[in-house]
Amino acid sequence: MRKAWIAVAAGVGGALAFVMLLVVGVYVVAGNLVNSVTAGSRGLAKGAVPAAYKQLVQQWGNLCPALSPALLAAQLYQESGWNPTVVSPADARGIAQFIPATWATHGIDGNGDGKRDIWDPNDAIPSAASYDCELAKYVKDVPGNVSDNMLAAYNAGAYRVIRAGGVPGISETQNYVKRIRSLEKSFAAPVRRIDPTRQAAGAIAFAQSKLGTPYLWGGNGTADQGGRFDCSGLTKAAYEKVGITLPRVANDQYNAGPHPSRDQLLPGDLVFFSDDLTDSRAIRHVGIYVGGGYMVDAPRSGAVIRFDPVDTPDYFGATRVTEDGAKALPTTV
Repeated sequence: MRKAWIAVAAGVGGALAFVMLLVVGVYVVAGNLVNSVTAGSRGLAKGAVPAAYKQLVQQWGNLCPALSPALLAAQLYQESGWNPTVVSPADARGIAQFIPATWATHGIDGNGDGKRDIWDPNDAIPSAASYDCELAKYVKDVPGNVSDNMLAAYNAGAYRVIRAGGVPGISETQNYVKRIRSLEKSFAAPVRRIDPTRQAAGAIAFAQSKLGTPYLWGGNGTADQGGRFDCSGLTKAAYEKVGITLPRVANDQYNAGPHPSRDQLLPGDLVFFSDDLTDSRAIRHVGIYVGGGYMVDAPRSGAVIRFDPVDTPDYFGATRVTEDGAKALPTTV
C-alpha cells in the first residue's frame, strides 16, 4: 500500500502548474537529445523477456549479425506473447509459432536431449533463431537492410524478397517488418539516452484532471462507470487523449516503447510495479510519471486517483511511449 504524497483536496491547482512547468522545461532540454536512438544494443531491457526464456533469447539472439536478442524477443512476442502452448488458426504452434511442415525441415534440437519438440521453448527458440539466420544468408545480397529483409523472408519467403530486391510490396509483410522493428526497441537495453515523448504533456494534463476520482476495477472512465478508472484504464485514456492507443492491460503497456533507466525518467513515462521483478508479464500496476519522484496513478479499490512516489520496493521499470511502439503491439498476447 502506498501513502499518498498530497491530499487531493488541497493544492491540486498549484501542483498542476508546477508539473506542467516541469514538463516544458524537460522537453526544452530534451531538444539536445535528437540523436539518442537505441539501435545497436545487443542486450535486453530489464525484465522484458520472462526469466524462463531470457538466457535462451540472449544466447541465440546473437547467433548471426542480422539478429539480436532484442529482435528475436520482439519476434517471439509478436508471434505468441511468450505462450508456449498457443496454436494459431493456421496451425502454427508453440512459442515460435512454427507450422509443422516448416518445423519438419527447420526445427533443431536446441537443448541436446535427442528430441526436436515444437512445444518446448528450449528447442523452439533456438530453432527460430536458426531459421532467421538461415533466411539472412539467403537474402544477404539483396539491397537494403539485411535484418529487414530477413524478417520479410520469414513472413513472405526468401524468393519474394530476392525477386522484389528488398521487402516486397505486400502490406502484410511490410507491416510485419515494421511492427517487429518497432517492438525491438521495447526489448533492447538502451545504450544512450532516449528521445522524449512529445505527447507526454497532454497525457499528464489528462491524468491530473482526474485527481480525486474514485478507483474502479476495470474502469475505463465511461459515463456508465461514473468516469472512474483503474490503473491501466487511466494510462490508456491519458494517451488516447493525445492520439496514442495503448493496450488495456498494464503488462501489455510495458512494451509500448523503449525503457529509460530510473535516472533517465521524464514526465509522461509510464512507470510499472510488480511482485516479480524478473518478468514483465507479472506487472500488476502502472502510473504516469510527473517528475520529482512522483506519479499520478489510480492505486486500488477504496482510493482515489492521486500522486504517489515511484521509488518503492516493487518498482519494476518504465516505458517511454511512442506512437510506433504502441501501434506495433499485437492485439492479443
